[in-house]
Amino acid sequence: MGKSAGETLLAKADKKANSTGGWFSSSESKWEEAGDLYQQAANSFKIDKLFKEAGDAFAREAECREKGGEQSDAANAWWNAAKSYKMGFPNLAVAALSQTITFLTKGGRFRQAADREKEIGQIHLQAGKDASTAGDWGGAAAAKAEACKSFDRAGEWYTQEDAKATANACYKEAADLYAEVGNYRESIARYEQVARNSLGSELTKFSVKEYLLRAGLCAVATFDVPYAKTKMAEYTDPTGIWAASEFYDKRRREAPFVLAIIDAVEDCDEDVFLQTVNEYDQVMKLDNWKNSMVLKIQKWIEEHKESDPDLK
Repeated sequence: MGKSAGETLLAKADKKANSTGGWFSSSESKWEEAGDLYQQAANSFKIDKLFKEAGDAFAREAECREKGGEQSDAANAWWNAAKSYKMGFPNLAVAALSQTITFLTKGGRFRQAADREKEIGQIHLQAGKDASTAGDWGGAAAAKAEACKSFDRAGEWYTQEDAKATANACYKEAADLYAEVGNYRESIARYEQVARNSLGSELTKFSVKEYLLRAGLCAVATFDVPYAKTKMAEYTDPTGIWAASEFYDKRRREAPFVLAIIDAVEDCDEDVFLQTVNEYDQVMKLDNWKNSMVLKIQKWIEEHKESDPDLK
């Protein structure tokens, strides 16, 4: 059986890359020609759905582009490698995207770097979901923690590039994940950041109360009652930064809901807690994230209600 088109092109690319050149050829032209051949080989492998081989060929193209002084082309080649590796090889995809980001940031292309960092976050997020499905809770937590870092970095770069809405989406993703892995104070900081960024626009101001509600539940989940009360005092101060969100308005349900849960936690009163949750859920249906937080809080109350912890 003969070589495939991809293998033939790959052999030609290797030969060109390893050649010593001649009297009438320059180093730059050698790397350009080798890079072109690696690119052709990679595309041929993609046609044959050999994605690992395609990614490897794109990675070798990237190395040629860099040696030939073509930094932008090197970044594009690494990105193409990542797209091939994403078809079943997530760890290699993350490595290729990291290489892409290195070239993009050197070239001052932070918006594109943010896009690639966001992709890394999504890969880690999917890895966390896959690990959870497989019952690998340690692996799931580690993957989610890595996703948090990537979404944070992407959010910072989007903010620098004045892409505020996209930055907020990344910070919100990080906030949700920080809460999932139990890093509640980091989660609170991200929710507050998103809420603060949303205050200045009539289009986004309405969502601030949702972010403060989530931050409030995270404060409860620290099971540091004085800290939770301090946070809620900030959020419900009618003269404070959050006043425009109307979170403090007693006619709204979010703040009274969190305050009642804090009281139930302080007293380790599961009956009051369940009544509070059920009454809220009948009017404002709890989503999956809030349900998971409620279950964590309920479990804590169940474990502590027989004792008399000094929470005050």
